[in-house]
Amino acid sequence: QVQLVESGGGLVQAGGSLRLSCAASIRTFSSHAMGWLRQAPGKAREIVAAISWSGESTYYLDSVKGRFTISRDNAIHTVYLQMNSLKPEDTAVYYCAAYGSRKIEGAIGSWGQGTQVTVSL
Repeated sequence: QVQLVESGGGLVQAGGSLRLSCAASIRTFSSHAMGWLRQAPGKAREIVAAISWSGESTYYLDSVKGRFTISRDNAIHTVYLQMNSLKPEDTAVYYCAAYGSRKIEGAIGSWGQGTQVTVSL
């Protein structure tokens, strides 16, 4: 059973930074690509960033490129999302996700409960 627990969300002013963490209870963590999704009120859930099992391949939503960085520590089964230069349009619930395979081209298999990120003017 996969359990993903996000932390690090909160309220921040525009231009500020937050670092999200996701602790994954997955026996074979290093066999899974991982990612972060977000969903703003009234909008569809979208993939913000993803990272392959080794960290060699990453994906970023165009609107966050150059501002967000995804990383992972396979030794402690944790994935991070460093968010800099935050904008009000980044306000959303952010979800940690585990892919069904090692590659980010695969399908997402599980996601966590989410953590709220609110960016004020």
